[in-house]
Amino acid sequence: MRPLATDPAAVAVQDTTYRALAVLRVVVLLNALGLGWYRRDNLDHPTAGLLVFVALTVWTLVAVWAYASAARRTSLLLVADLLVALAAIGVSPWVKGPEMRATLPGFWVMGVVLAWAIGWRWRGGLVAGVVVAVADLGVRVHLDQGNYGNVFLLLVGGPVVGFLVGRLIDLTRERDTAQREVATAAERARLARAVHDGVLQVLALVQRRGAEIGGDAAELGRLAGEQEVALRALVQSRPERSDEVTADLADLLTALGGRPSPRVSVAVPGPVPMDTARAREVEAVVRACLHNVADHVGADASAWVLLEDLGDVVAVSVRDEGPGIAPGRLEQAAAQGRLGVSGSVRGRVSDLGGTAVLSTSPRGTEWELTVPKEAQE
Repeated sequence: MRPLATDPAAVAVQDTTYRALAVLRVVVLLNALGLGWYRRDNLDHPTAGLLVFVALTVWTLVAVWAYASAARRTSLLLVADLLVALAAIGVSPWVKGPEMRATLPGFWVMGVVLAWAIGWRWRGGLVAGVVVAVADLGVRVHLDQGNYGNVFLLLVGGPVVGFLVGRLIDLTRERDTAQREVATAAERARLARAVHDGVLQVLALVQRRGAEIGGDAAELGRLAGEQEVALRALVQSRPERSDEVTADLADLLTALGGRPSPRVSVAVPGPVPMDTARAREVEAVVRACLHNVADHVGADASAWVLLEDLGDVVAVSVRDEGPGIAPGRLEQAAAQGRLGVSGSVRGRVSDLGGTAVLSTSPRGTEWELTVPKEAQE
C-alpha cells in the first residue's frame, strides 16, 4: 500500500497538520470519556459501553502513532479510521437505548473527518463528512437543532480544512522552487567567476597564440575559440523560469540547422510540445552528437537530424556519413576519462528514462534516441 504523499512539500505539510490533529484527537477522546462516565447510569448496556470507550482509546493511540509517519499514512489507514468511527456510531442506539440524544463517540468523529481532509484534500473531507453525517442521522429517532448543527459543521469543516491543506502544500512547493532557483543562481554566479578567472582566460590565450603561430596551432586556436564562446554562453545564461512549462522541441532542433560545422539538415514533423527541461536535455544530447561529428569526421562533414513524434515518446535520429567508429574505441575513450559518448549522450538519455542506440559502420554512424515526453514515475 503506497503512502498518501511522497513529494517533500506534501509530506512536510501533512507532518505538521497530523501532529496538530493528534492533539485534537486526544482532547476529543477525553471529552468523550468524560461524558461517557458522567452519563454511565443512562446506559442500557454499561459493559458494552465500557468496551466501546476502551476501543476508542486504543484506536486513538494507534492512529496518533500511525499518522506520525509518512510511510504509514496510507489509504488503508484512512479507511480503517472511518470504519472505527462508523462502528462506534452504529452500536450507540443499542448501548444507550433508542431514545439517545448523543452517540457514544460524540465529537471524537471529527478527528476522522479531518484526517481524511488532510490526506485527500477537500474531496476527502467532504466524503468523510457526508458518510459520518449520514451514519449519525441514520441511528437517531429524533432530530433537533443540535443534531443539525453538528452535521453542518462536519459537512463544512472537512472540505474547508482539506482546501486549506491543499493550498499550504501548493505554497510550500512554490517556496521550495523559489529557494532552489536562488541557490542555482548563486551557484551559477560562483562557477561563472571561477570559470572566468581560469578556463575562459586559458581558452582565450590558446586562441590568440594559435592564430599567431599558424599551421595546426591555428586550428587548435579556432577550436579553443569556439569552446570559449560556448562556455561563456553557458555560464552567463539564465536558468529556466519555473513558469515556462513547455517548449517546442521541433524549434530547438531546427535551430541547430544553422550550424556551419558540421553542416546540419533537420527534418521535423511540426510542433512537438514537451516539458522545457526535458526538451533542453534532448537538444543538448543532439548537440553533443553533432560535436562528435565535427570533431571526428571533419569540420566540413554533413549530418542529418530527424525528429519523430510517437505520441508519448519522441524519437530523434542523428546520422553522418563518416568512416564510422572503430571497434573498442568508445571503451578506450571511457577508460581514458573521455566521457563524451557515455556521459553527454547515453548518460543524459538514461537520466530522461530513454534509450540511446548507436549503429556504426564504414558508411557512417547513426544515433537512435528515444525519450518519453514526460518523466516516468
